[in-house]
Amino acid sequence: MSRKIFTSLLILKQRTLVLSLVSCVSILSCTQKKESIKKDPLEFSHNILDYHISPKDSLDKSGLMFSDQGAWFAYSLPKKESHKIGFSGPFLMTQQNGIWSSPNLSVFNFTIDNHEQPLLDFNEDLKSQNSYASHLEQLFENKNVVVKQDLVFMSGHTALQRVKITNISNTQIVINTNIKGSLSDIGIRLSKKNNTVSLHSEKSKAIGHILVKNNIEHIDILDENSLYSIQLKTINLQPNTSNEIIISHSFIFPEYSWNNEKNKILNTNFDTVLNSKKVEKKAQIKSLLTNRRPQFKKEKYARVLAKAHLTLQNNWRIPAGAIKHEGLFPSYHYKWFNGFWSWDSWKHAVGLSYFNPDLAKKQIRLMFEFQDDDGFVADCVFRDTLIEKHNYRDTKPPLSAWAVSKIFEKDKDLSFIKVLYPKLKKYHYWWYQKRDHDNDGLCEYGSTDGSLIAAKWESGMDNAIRFDHSEILKNSENAYSLNQESVDLNAYLYAEKHYLAQLASALKMPEDATQFQLEAKQLRGKIQSQFYDEKDGWFYDTNLEGTAFIKGEGSEGWTMLWANAATNKQASAVKNKMMNPKKFFTKVPFQTMSADHQKFDPLNGYWRGPNWLDQAYFGVKALRNYGFNEEANNATIQILEGAEGLLDQGPSIRENYHPLTGKGLHAQNFSWSAAHIIMLLLKN
Repeated sequence: MSRKIFTSLLILKQRTLVLSLVSCVSILSCTQKKESIKKDPLEFSHNILDYHISPKDSLDKSGLMFSDQGAWFAYSLPKKESHKIGFSGPFLMTQQNGIWSSPNLSVFNFTIDNHEQPLLDFNEDLKSQNSYASHLEQLFENKNVVVKQDLVFMSGHTALQRVKITNISNTQIVINTNIKGSLSDIGIRLSKKNNTVSLHSEKSKAIGHILVKNNIEHIDILDENSLYSIQLKTINLQPNTSNEIIISHSFIFPEYSWNNEKNKILNTNFDTVLNSKKVEKKAQIKSLLTNRRPQFKKEKYARVLAKAHLTLQNNWRIPAGAIKHEGLFPSYHYKWFNGFWSWDSWKHAVGLSYFNPDLAKKQIRLMFEFQDDDGFVADCVFRDTLIEKHNYRDTKPPLSAWAVSKIFEKDKDLSFIKVLYPKLKKYHYWWYQKRDHDNDGLCEYGSTDGSLIAAKWESGMDNAIRFDHSEILKNSENAYSLNQESVDLNAYLYAEKHYLAQLASALKMPEDATQFQLEAKQLRGKIQSQFYDEKDGWFYDTNLEGTAFIKGEGSEGWTMLWANAATNKQASAVKNKMMNPKKFFTKVPFQTMSADHQKFDPLNGYWRGPNWLDQAYFGVKALRNYGFNEEANNATIQILEGAEGLLDQGPSIRENYHPLTGKGLHAQNFSWSAAHIIMLLLKN
């Protein structure tokens, strides 16, 4: 081979090597870029819930709604057939247990050429619609302009919308902007004052305000005060320049100042608000992702945690009316769940404690505002008692000390438990004063009004088969019990004694701590012997005398394991039944009753077969308490994989699931389901 040919080949090889290295660097750079996006916690919330809905009427709940900062109103992304530039809504939870104010309260109309030519065509120019835990956004583009629309909640009173128009053509564009909207027939009328359109409701004390920060030419209120039109001054947009339009929607209850909120709106920078919300949500989601159990590090589990986080966020409400602290609805999507329930609140608080302990504490305080002098805590309470009354007919299972203890584990706030401890202690002993018919140290569910239905509600498992033949007994004035002692109630009380002992120790109250530990030791022996059927290998409710089991295997059977109150032998027997595919290890494991029972009916029985994720979590934690970690891991995976849509992008988290088919049942966007998904996947 000649030197000339050799040199040419060498140069060719070097060039090939350089190209290969450049290609590898490029691929590596792309890979790193993709990995960095995946590592941004906010990205896991990207379109995790499908917010697309163009409501057909004021009661249309066929889609999901986005809210933040505890606001009592929410928005969605319009479907393509809406042809309107703007966001769907707002959906108002300020009145009538949730109702759409309008299909689109603020429609943006952009025209050019003396108002004759539309600047945008919704269907042709819409390029993307995106949702994140921090905000909603829409992007439009044609040969002349790029239009970006964002919506973010500035506070629990106000949502800001920004429309940013960029001229990408080579010539100046003269843009005419009109913002208009009409109200559904829901008892709201419009008025105007200066540059603000106000919304006054016949059915709510909350007053709405629409404020545009740009130069307004004129505002018109039309059609018997149900339609408004805001004409902005003409925009002369030069090539490669942008212009922003900022509009706010506020809904203010009389407890708050509109003037203060208005000043904040006028002095707030949109990007500052949006970036602060992005930082807030990133930090919250990151705190969930970094605390996962090692077995659940896959991306699908990160996504479902982001979905759970966003579900809790959408159900968050600030104080208003009779409600004095922030808290979470069970579900904004179901009209009868626009309130605050006690055992829901305890569960929400534990889920919140992993990423927002301050809100978790407010959720606890909310319910203890409704504690009577004797210690009783109301079952459920509402903002507007003209819509729905507080329920004092019963309380709910005692899980409040568990919740407070779990919050304290996260933030070590002694001032919080110092305030709550006496309330928890009073509530704990209330059970023994008002719900122990035969004074044997074992409690029963009951009611304050002597009704059987309220007594069943007190269990939280309203129509569970163990209550099919229950009767009501009077203990004293306004205190009634069922004629059976319940294993789950006494397991919860056993666990509470340990949690109260821990809190007492933290508060340096050794006598209280010792007393609760002694009571727990005594109670443990009672419930191990009375509620456990050696032959069946299961825990059941019994009659008052403790001489007969109330048969029918249900999820209450593993609460003894959740409370760490069972012997190892008992726990092993219960575990074997839990892992039996014919009984509880179904497609969505650990449902409310055994699949081989003749009354098992998930589609027609609220607590007679469906899988509630709180009960499923108690089952998984029960296994972990006794070292059955492989079974617990397998059950967790099967719960999440088997529940329809849970790991998918788009569908909401449901109230409960069919254990055999996985079908989502009852309410959407259910808070305690979301809270227990967090508990299932995270450590501690």
